[in-house]
Amino acid sequence: MDDSDEALMARVARGDQPAFRALARRHLPAMVGLARRILGNAAEAEDVAQEAMLRVWTHAPRWQPLAAFKTWLTRVVVNLCLDRKRRAPWVELEAAGDIVDPAPAASELAEADERERLLQAAIANLPDRQRTAIVLTYTEGMSNAQVADILDTSVSAVETLLVRGKQNLRRALGSFIDENK
Repeated sequence: MDDSDEALMARVARGDQPAFRALARRHLPAMVGLARRILGNAAEAEDVAQEAMLRVWTHAPRWQPLAAFKTWLTRVVVNLCLDRKRRAPWVELEAAGDIVDPAPAASELAEADERERLLQAAIANLPDRQRTAIVLTYTEGMSNAQVADILDTSVSAVETLLVRGKQNLRRALGSFIDENK
C-alpha cells in the first residue's frame, strides 16, 4: 500500500481516519515547531497546528495535489500564523519585572534570552512576507524554490525578500550588534 503523503490524503478524502492519523503523526511536530518559531508562543503554536490539521481533514475532499502535501500544509500553517500575528499583542520583557533566580548563570541566561527576544522581535516587526521568507529559509532550512512554492511567488522574488529582510534586521539590530562587538 502506498503511504506517500498524497496517497494518504486521497484516503483522508474518503474519510479514512487511520490515514489522517498517519499524516498527523508524520507532520504535526514539524508544523508545531514552525508555528512556534513564527509566533514565538508554544500554546498558540499548538492551536495553529491543530487548526491546520483540522483543515487537512475538512478540505481533503477538495484537495488537489498541485504541490507536494507538505508544501500545501506549510502554506496553511504560515497563513494561519500570519493571521494570528496581525491580531496578537506583544508583551515586553520589562513588564515581567526583575530576575529572582540568584544562581550565577541566571544573568547570563537572561542576557541570552534577551538577545533571542530582540532577534525574534526584530523578525516579528518585518513585513509579513519578509518575515515568512526569513523563517522558512533560515529556521526551517527550506530552499528558495520551496519557499517560492509556499509563498506562491518566484525564486527571484524570494531572494529579494531575503535581502530586504536581512537589511531590515541589520537596521533594527544595528545598535545592539555594535554594543556586542
